[in-house]
Amino acid sequence: MAAEITRLDLRSRRRSAIGYSVGMALYTFVIVALYPAFKGDVSLDQTLSQSEGLAAVFGISGSITTPDGWMNANLYANIGPLIMLLLTIGYGAAAIAGEEEAGRLDLVTSLPVSRRAILLQKAACMALLTLLVAVVTFLVTLLGRAFDVDLDAWYLATTTAAMGLLALFFGILALAVGAATGQKGLAIGVPATLAAAAYLLSSLAPVVSGLTPWRVLSPFYWSVGDNQLTQGVGWGAAAVLVGICLVALGAAVVSTERHDLG
Repeated sequence: MAAEITRLDLRSRRRSAIGYSVGMALYTFVIVALYPAFKGDVSLDQTLSQSEGLAAVFGISGSITTPDGWMNANLYANIGPLIMLLLTIGYGAAAIAGEEEAGRLDLVTSLPVSRRAILLQKAACMALLTLLVAVVTFLVTLLGRAFDVDLDAWYLATTTAAMGLLALFFGILALAVGAATGQKGLAIGVPATLAAAAYLLSSLAPVVSGLTPWRVLSPFYWSVGDNQLTQGVGWGAAAVLVGICLVALGAAVVSTERHDLG
């Protein structure tokens, strides 16, 4: 029965997942295809170096004319996480709080399946949707070698996986908030606000010295904010990302089991 819940969720979210994947694929292809036109533009780096604060807001640091700098500035540091966050937070808010507001959650919980199993199956569905978008992003970026976007395949794979874990964390957080409050608006607003704050902390830390010691508190720093495309994602960073996902999942399970449907 629990597996059936996952299957139904996947079916209901199929169009959304395909839409996000196609959108990410098209955007990524455009970015890699444009790289040859900008890779020799020294003036672009000079312009960004004169506006470090503005560049930092968009997650840009260092040269933008190298393959890793180009992809980081145009996808991995900003747009990529944003698209994945729209998917995971949107699903996380709808999966519990959205169903409760629609009057369907009491029907689901009346099935001969524990609340914990229901929550875990919805989290598994979210992970599968995130994986789909991540794989598409990785494959299209890898095809960028035809356009001189020659990135190390392992570094690219680990960074893409880390971006997926980043989105998964905030999506599970949306599940937890939705399970605790039963309000879809809060389930969207709280994780989205925290994600925005975490992004700014990670991106502005290189140019605001007072923020530098605190950037380790941002999931963005551990996933896409520390030159991961250049050096890959270390085991320590991977452990942090997996760890916070598990903590958020534990909070979501507790909230689901304690929530009073009235």
